[in-house]
Amino acid sequence: MDALSIGEVAARSGLAPSALRFYEQEGLITASRTAGGARRYPRSVLRRLAVVRAARNVGLSLPEIRAALATLPEGRPPTTDDWARLSSDWRDRLDEQIAALEQLRDGLTSCIGCGCLSLDRCALSNPGDVAGTGGAGARWLRPALRRAPG
Repeated sequence: MDALSIGEVAARSGLAPSALRFYEQEGLITASRTAGGARRYPRSVLRRLAVVRAARNVGLSLPEIRAALATLPEGRPPTTDDWARLSSDWRDRLDEQIAALEQLRDGLTSCIGCGCLSLDRCALSNPGDVAGTGGAGARWLRPALRRAPG
């Protein structure tokens, strides 16, 4: 059988059925319907879901993932070449996150954990309190560390 039920896809992908319905609603995956209205997914959805999971691990947003998936041909699973192209596009994103995390790690010894990141003595995120004139908050925290999760 070429089509998989939502339960089979959930079991094989490790994702909850609610996540599959959400990804379908967001246009990341597609399903057909049986006469009774049950979802049926092509087997290729498992590879698409693997791409979605990898993209989420990199920190891509759903719109970014949707745009990446739109570059893949319809009707077939992503190939090794497809994956190489997509993953190379994410390399700069990962390098930015790695640099931001290294900066955070290296500056932790001077951080007192106050949370405001606007103290004049905060060498990690606000040397010289330049952000203090703009109000409280993480004004100088690198964008890769300011992204909202999920």
